[in-house]
Amino acid sequence: MSQQPFTAAALRGAVDLSSLKRPAPQAGPGSSAGADPTASGAAGVIVEGSDATIRDVIAASTRYPVVLVLWSSRLAESGTFVTTAKQVAQRYGGRFQLVTVDVDANPATLQAFQVQAVPVSFALIQGQPVPLFEGAQPEQQLVAVIDQVLALATQNGLTGRVAPGPADEAGTDADAAGAEAESAPPLPPLHQKAFDAIEAGDLDEAAQAYRDALAQNPADTDARLGLAQVGLLQRTTGVDLAAARAAAAAAPTDVDAQILVADLDLLGGHVEDAFARLIDTVRVTSDADRNQAREHLVELFDVVGVTDERVAKARKSLMSALF
Repeated sequence: MSQQPFTAAALRGAVDLSSLKRPAPQAGPGSSAGADPTASGAAGVIVEGSDATIRDVIAASTRYPVVLVLWSSRLAESGTFVTTAKQVAQRYGGRFQLVTVDVDANPATLQAFQVQAVPVSFALIQGQPVPLFEGAQPEQQLVAVIDQVLALATQNGLTGRVAPGPADEAGTDADAAGAEAESAPPLPPLHQKAFDAIEAGDLDEAAQAYRDALAQNPADTDARLGLAQVGLLQRTTGVDLAAARAAAAAAPTDVDAQILVADLDLLGGHVEDAFARLIDTVRVTSDADRNQAREHLVELFDVVGVTDERVAKARKSLMSALF
């Protein structure tokens, strides 16, 4: 596991859930080996989580990827994003579980995740939390992030699917969202090819599909974003985080070394750290090295999403470093 993108080392310090986490229950006499051990508290594609069930949610992430959205029923924007997230979750047919937690009613979860503002989204992979983004993101950006989460989950051997729960089968709002998703247009052929390749773990093929899409339409922003995300996965797969950090610390003007650690930070959810590292690299380098660091930082802006406020802040810092 130490060589995979999602590791305890890569996530250390991001979110500490040790006070909440417990092992998934083991099958015992009279139980089915194939039954979902979290069925009592976290069954279904879309789940309303709580302080009482968050441990079950963490345990469930050892069986399939979980996307956790912490939100507030007092904030209209927050509720609207939850609706968008539910629509997207239904579209994926159980490839991940969406768990929403109203933090106003669940202070223990709010405290455990060290949340300062909502909505805020996390992935849970093999019991490990990964900060995804803060704020309400547009559907297109949410889908792109979830695709990346699923690709990383596959690389870590997490390919289980979520069985429908009572809420998924009872004609709730989630069902209506699913019906709406069914009428959504299919992905363009090359985008579908890239999506299938990511799911199969073939990142080279996915990157080529996105390059082909850009060759057909240089203004295809989805393809540009997809290519940037796949590139991030290609560069970081199999990298030893400790060794990469040691190399970067020993050579602060080595642009390649700084870029690699910035990629690893971004993948681990430390977005601001990744941006700050490359901005510092821009400050201490010149000419081709400086331009390489700048161009890579701009590519990471695409990965995070141009509407993210952390990108806006980093752009200002970059301008200050350049001039």
